Amino acid sequence: MGTKLLTLFILFSFTLQAQDMAREDYFSQKIGKHIKKFTQESQRAYADNNLERAEFLFDSLINNVVNGSYLDNFKVKKLSGKKSELNDFKKPVFLITYASWCVPGVGEIPALNDLVAEHHDEIDFVVLFWDSKDKVKKATKEYHKKINVMYVDEKENTNNHVVKTMKHSLGFPTSFYIDSNKRILDVQRGVLHAYNESYDTSFNMNYDSFLNGVATLKSLSPNTNLNPVATKIP
Repeated sequence: MGTKLLTLFILFSFTLQAQDMAREDYFSQKIGKHIKKFTQESQRAYADNNLERAEFLFDSLINNVVNGSYLDNFKVKKLSGKKSELNDFKKPVFLITYASWCVPGVGEIPALNDLVAEHHDEIDFVVLFWDSKDKVKKATKEYHKKINVMYVDEKENTNNHVVKTMKHSLGFPTSFYIDSNKRILDVQRGVLHAYNESYDTSFNMNYDSFLNGVATLKSLSPNTNLNPVATKIP
């Protein structure tokens, strides 16, 4: 009996080690090797007003370093006060990082709400704020009830390496498209448009951007039961 238990323990330990080896390319590790050079070159590009170069650097970092890595598990708070972690979500995850002082476009939240209403059965939508609980509550009053709103108050989470890496490396608002195995499929920055842009234009720009993220999750997710994305009718 003792020999059988020992054998099972060894096999179980070997399986866990094999899983760790298979998923050793974590986001924090991979981006940590490149973020210093990326930040320096990006700052130089913005200082030279070379927006094309800055965009190229971001896309190169995402395509050559971030995509395909696994997002480290992290623990944050819900508005209810309860703690939650990334691994609690079993569906593909549409994760948006945000801050209350980032003023959304007039059509941004309605566009997101429409997609959440249509796809929440297949995708977990998460908005992670870098802010205090009170500010996050105020900023998310119009969000769809199926959006998982979470926050990181850095005064209380100074030791959370993963979330600090996410914030300080790629900025915000930024969308992460993560499959059910927590592998990053793609990362996109938020839509930028003029502050006084019309509602219709803002809605359509944001809807199309969010829809691309949903399509990425559905087409590249290992879960083949996800329904394809329907094209929006103008």
